[in-house]
Amino acid sequence: MKRRSIQCVWGLMLCTSLFLSGCRSHYVVSDVQSGRIAIDATLDAVESQEAVQLVAPYRAKIDSMMNSVLGESEISMDRKRPECLLGNLVADILRMSAAQLLGKPADMGLVNVGGLRADLLKGNITVSTAFEVLPFENSLCVLTLTGQQMKELMQNIATRGGECISGATLVFNSKNEVVEATIQGKPIDDNATYTLGTINYLAEGNDGMHALPKAILKDCPDGLTLRGLFMDYVKEQTRQGKKITSKMEGRISKIDN
Repeated sequence: MKRRSIQCVWGLMLCTSLFLSGCRSHYVVSDVQSGRIAIDATLDAVESQEAVQLVAPYRAKIDSMMNSVLGESEISMDRKRPECLLGNLVADILRMSAAQLLGKPADMGLVNVGGLRADLLKGNITVSTAFEVLPFENSLCVLTLTGQQMKELMQNIATRGGECISGATLVFNSKNEVVEATIQGKPIDDNATYTLGTINYLAEGNDGMHALPKAILKDCPDGLTLRGLFMDYVKEQTRQGKKITSKMEGRISKIDN
């Protein structure tokens, strides 16, 4: 019985082998050629109409959304250290957004210059503009810091040569040491606590903001991206018949000593 089973197995394997060999292709490789395809503008020389037609309805929908006008900027706003127009605007928006979350005024707003990826030009502000200026998925974080932690934060900002702040002033010297710092017009009190509206990227201690992970309270609600807050602000100002603007206020300055 065992021998017959073995014969059956071998018979099945032989049939399978013959079947597969009968399905083999008789094609053989006769030549191999290689070359380099440049991934540049030359690829656009001849447009694939099939691809264009396939993408067209989706492109029309995206273009319609991205070109939607949210409001108008009264002036062009740059991004640089130690203080800039665009940075002041975005830091103000973070402080106002933190106040809405807290249900009371927030002491300070903070955003990094590196998070602002394009200048805001005078004229229409579209959805596309918002994505160009704020392309990252950074979201709002509201932190509570002690006075000592706030002083450390100010030194972090000075060490960076300045960042974008709201509700505070900072003066530092040529060695990037803090000379003077105030919150809401008053010197920082070691025994007080302060609320800060910033983004999750900085709240984690990135870009040298080492004081922020030490915060005694932290609230980072889902869904409140900085870009979304910016667009909501622009739409609300537009609803009130206002253009978007900003001004230099001496929030951060560097002195030579």
